[in-house]
Amino acid sequence: MKRALLLSLLLVALAPGLFAHEVRPAYLELRQRAPDTYDVLWKVPGLGQDLRLGLYVELPAGCTNVTEPRASMIHNAFTERWRVTCAGGLTGGTIRIAGLAATMTDVLVRLERLDGSVQIVRLTPSATSFVVTAAPHAWDVVRTYSVLGIEHILTGVDHLLFVLALLLLTRGGWRLVKTVTAFTVSHSLTLTAATLGLVHVPQAPVEAVIALSIVFVAAEILRQHRGHEGLTARAPWVVAFSFGLMHGLGFAGGLSEAGLPTGHIPTALLFFSLGVEAGHFLFIGAVLALVTLARRTEILVPRWARPVPAYAIGSVAMFWVIQRSAAF
Repeated sequence: MKRALLLSLLLVALAPGLFAHEVRPAYLELRQRAPDTYDVLWKVPGLGQDLRLGLYVELPAGCTNVTEPRASMIHNAFTERWRVTCAGGLTGGTIRIAGLAATMTDVLVRLERLDGSVQIVRLTPSATSFVVTAAPHAWDVVRTYSVLGIEHILTGVDHLLFVLALLLLTRGGWRLVKTVTAFTVSHSLTLTAATLGLVHVPQAPVEAVIALSIVFVAAEILRQHRGHEGLTARAPWVVAFSFGLMHGLGFAGGLSEAGLPTGHIPTALLFFSLGVEAGHFLFIGAVLALVTLARRTEILVPRWARPVPAYAIGSVAMFWVIQRSAAF
């Protein structure tokens, strides 16, 4: 009973972020073609109707355009390509993203040199520039994509609601471990397949099915409260694995919009996935800690309040189903 009240309060805490789903970072790629020459790829999240975020690349003062930027808008992402020359190269120079401080967006930067070495940097609204180094550290890609994965899941409220519903369904213990493991395995499979281009599924239907999966699990929690324990309650890992396949496609959508660097897809994908899992366990740990704390209090909750979290989760998810289906 205390858990029901606690989880209801948790939903209220999550409410401000209900409409913010995916982390959609911008992506800047610079490929060195000659000692002083670089090809530039700049991808910015779109805002619909040919609108884009107001983010702009500022290269060091010694850089000049060799070709004019060629712009296009594809799949709600604004892309520019051009070539620049930078006297003496970019090493030691500062690259800045104008307008980043006024957004909630990250920027992934990948700089590939003639010798094959790569520098990968993640810029944020609080760190809008970086200095190009001569010898980037191998851990840069690990740090960048791990943090991106953690932020991706912790700001993906629909994914968190699904995990929260699984927690309510399993009621902790070994069943929870098996269920989370099944979810991990399944979404990792489709995340890998989609990112590598082996599977192509439109993102809008995927997002609607993700919301529908939350409605389904919420309904199963209510059935469980009424004493009707079916396959879902007895083997929740089966449901977690099945719907995890669609959630993996949702994770891949965020990375696809960012534009993973071709030469570093395996490493970036691995540590992005590990970051997503770290975010899962951070969330689960926080919820279980709050539940443990609540059990030590003397809060009395009426019996009728037990299904409140399931109704709240299902109502929010059903709104998403309608909203996302209407966007087809």
